[in-house]
Amino acid sequence: MTTNLNEDALNELEDNQDGSEELYERFSLVVDRGQEPMRLDKFLVARIENASRNKVQQSIESGRVLINGKQVQSNHKIRPGEEIVVYSDKEVQGEDIIPEQMPLNIEYEDEDILIINKPVGLVVHPASGNPSGTLINGVAWYLLQQNKELNTDELPRFGLVHRIDKNTSGLMVLAKTGKAASSLAKEFFDHTIHRQYVALVWGDVAEDSGTVVAHIGRHQRFRKIFDAYPDGEYGKEAITHYKVLERMGYVTLIQCVLETGRTHQIRVHMKHLGHPLFSDELYGGDRIVKGTVFSKYKQFVDNCFAICPRHALHARTIGFTHPRTRQPISFESQIPSDMQQLIDKWRNYATVKKIITND
Repeated sequence: MTTNLNEDALNELEDNQDGSEELYERFSLVVDRGQEPMRLDKFLVARIENASRNKVQQSIESGRVLINGKQVQSNHKIRPGEEIVVYSDKEVQGEDIIPEQMPLNIEYEDEDILIINKPVGLVVHPASGNPSGTLINGVAWYLLQQNKELNTDELPRFGLVHRIDKNTSGLMVLAKTGKAASSLAKEFFDHTIHRQYVALVWGDVAEDSGTVVAHIGRHQRFRKIFDAYPDGEYGKEAITHYKVLERMGYVTLIQCVLETGRTHQIRVHMKHLGHPLFSDELYGGDRIVKGTVFSKYKQFVDNCFAICPRHALHARTIGFTHPRTRQPISFESQIPSDMQQLIDKWRNYATVKKIITND
């Protein structure tokens, strides 16, 4: 058995690199009992490989270093038993950011954050050989119009704290300040960001709701795709909660809430359940998975693929604690037209089929 991936599919995987949706990692430790008082910045420079004092101080000032869960100053004297947590942005591999003017569908903006409704087909960040035309190129230009002195030391990668696939539509939050980026990074790491997706999957999902717990890592044979490892022997922990919204015979409309943010998480987890996303060419959804052998049905499905020639997944809702006000804030976007037309077409098909069956 072989897997054939077209050029666009390979490009999408290259665009996503090897990282997850969450772009921040955490370094943590508890100060040893015998540790003598020492400035926090000097202590971290000694403990973190290749760390400069300037970078450490910038991290502390921007709120990416916490002592017992609280922000402190660089001159804080560490004490035995204190827990030190450092949130550090993972550098996204690729070319330098080239600010580029482009239309941005901004749902909300204030002095701390941007909420952008990303359209289908827009790559989130530059990658090797793809230095322009991405969302971050556009965001860089937009933010630089507001602050000409903005740089990636103050706001790494121009506020990018998470990402979604090229052909997934929906809401993303970006930071406009270093402190906002740090606050959002902590929420992503602590899994307190609420993200709700809508997906159309093949088959009649058996349970009305459920949870998929299966590590996600590179496929052991086909390295360009990912796979689920339910025994946790490989990959990283991944948890997806799902709920059936509507049953339409051979397909099901579901809602997914992410507890973690691994690469292609919903796509991989739903394939693991035997319900690949409709029109998902990487994970087997771009062919007839459920249905009849009649030629009219095949033509109907082909028409559906033509309406929505990408995996049917939309990031509909995002909610979090606002970095400045510390109040809960939430945003919701409409399902885009290609996916809505697809849902309507299947809904009509299921209705007609039910009428004919009853007759």
